Amino acid sequence: MFATDVEAADSLKRDYERLRAEIGQVIVGQADIVELLLTAIFCQGHCLLVGVPGLAKTLLIQTVAQALDLSFNRIQFTPDLMPSDITGSETLDQNRNLRFIKGPVFANIVLADEINRTPPKTQAALLESMQEYAVTIGGQRYALDTPFFVLATQNPIEQEGTYPLPEAQLDRFMFNLLLEYPAYQEEVQIVKATTSGNKPAISPVLDAATIRAYQALVRRVPVPDNVVEYAVGLVHKTRPAGPMATAQTKQFLEWGAGPRAGQALVLGAKCHALLRGKYSPDAEDVQAVAVPVLRHRVVRNFKAEAEGVSVDQIIKGLF
Repeated sequence: MFATDVEAADSLKRDYERLRAEIGQVIVGQADIVELLLTAIFCQGHCLLVGVPGLAKTLLIQTVAQALDLSFNRIQFTPDLMPSDITGSETLDQNRNLRFIKGPVFANIVLADEINRTPPKTQAALLESMQEYAVTIGGQRYALDTPFFVLATQNPIEQEGTYPLPEAQLDRFMFNLLLEYPAYQEEVQIVKATTSGNKPAISPVLDAATIRAYQALVRRVPVPDNVVEYAVGLVHKTRPAGPMATAQTKQFLEWGAGPRAGQALVLGAKCHALLRGKYSPDAEDVQAVAVPVLRHRVVRNFKAEAEGVSVDQIIKGLF
């Protein structure tokens, strides 16, 4: 598709700017969230988005899917949702032969809305698809279309009747993104745009084949040894019992991040560099993605919660 990796890298940066312009016609503000969502897609990762209701999480991911020209499905997680409601099931046709009916997970982009409202068995069905890029029904394996991206959402306010994701399952997500309230002027723009009859048309910027090519490009980006060592060093600093633990880590963390965190830091840094016209990442690129990568992979202790020390503060203290 591209003659050289340099040509592909330049093309990725141009397409990224076009994507932001298209998405910006519908989504006001949230520039950092949009960038990290696209970064996760180019890195073949998944995102957990935490935000209160009404912040346009569904509209955001629908708009991204339209701009990328990818298929999109939304799954509303409820306490009575079954694994087959996600993956699909086998049914008897008119000739009494088993036929597999695909579930909503068979799409390029899947919005798992309020994933913590369904029991662990159903959560695991989606998380298996995220890891394996396939589902297994009746001993038969069905591959999912690629690219495949899951955006799972959680409401941070309502915790009654929810099933929090275990740390081992949270670790499957590349980024944990916090969606904040819009600023005053941004909210004025949102209200004007959503209460008029004008609806911007989103033009597709990329297609599935180009996205797969960009995903392969991110993997090929060279990384200096010192940058890899810096990323791994950040992860080791989060482990309170480890030799590289900082004083703040020992004081405020119960558990640190695992090896997947280092992988996500390096991949995220590669893509972050490419989106800025650089052909190789440095320590600043690692720091740029460190908070969303580590936020859900470290566990605060009681002292941190009692003193109001946030996870983000602890992570930034590692720099």
